[in-house]
Amino acid sequence: MKTIAIGPMYNEGHRAAEVVGKFPAGAVDEILIVDDASTDGTGEKAARAGATVLRLDKRAGCGGAIRAGIDYGFKKGCDVFVIFAVNGKDNPGEVPRLLRPILEGGADFVQGSRYLPGGRWQNMPAHRIWGTRAYSLLFSIFLMKNISDGTNGFRAFHRRLLEDSRVDIHQDWLDGYSVETYLFAQAIRFGYRVAEVPVTKIYPPSKNGYTKMKPWSGWWNHFKPVPLLALGLRK
Repeated sequence: MKTIAIGPMYNEGHRAAEVVGKFPAGAVDEILIVDDASTDGTGEKAARAGATVLRLDKRAGCGGAIRAGIDYGFKKGCDVFVIFAVNGKDNPGEVPRLLRPILEGGADFVQGSRYLPGGRWQNMPAHRIWGTRAYSLLFSIFLMKNISDGTNGFRAFHRRLLEDSRVDIHQDWLDGYSVETYLFAQAIRFGYRVAEVPVTKIYPPSKNGYTKMKPWSGWWNHFKPVPLLALGLRK
């Protein structure tokens, strides 16, 4: 199966190149950095590190960048998609762990979890720990499946999910971070084989800002596909 790793990026300086350099040789067939109209030359640095760089002329946000990357991979005939953070939060050395259940035929969607035995986190603010735990609990209740780390963006999935006529990532209401949660929720709702594997989540020092997500509005944007889909208000 042809594999691609997609990392959305905006003004990540040298971190993007450092992350690309940490991918194990042969872990994926292509590393795609989606440059969300960066202004600091980040894209050129990532390209020199060995990544394919898809440059967006206008800011699309994290979700828009991921969607552009998925569209690119789909058109290139990729079978398995990995989503990872370019800011160093995710460990590229764990990509084979995400891919294994899919490549071995045991899963269609694999979610990374810092909370499973064998997973770990570092530098996470206390409110972030409680927030991700609460999110995962609500996610599990709405979708009636126990998920330990619903917010983690480090994940992999097979293209058969994208080929399902009931799944449409290009709907107007799927702005911002919603497209990631939408795919995860639909994989569960439509009976695809969903697995979790332990991974590492390392937050940068607080002075660098541990997330670009805005409080409240960003959190709702991330979570909204869950209740809207579960209650039949969206499809």
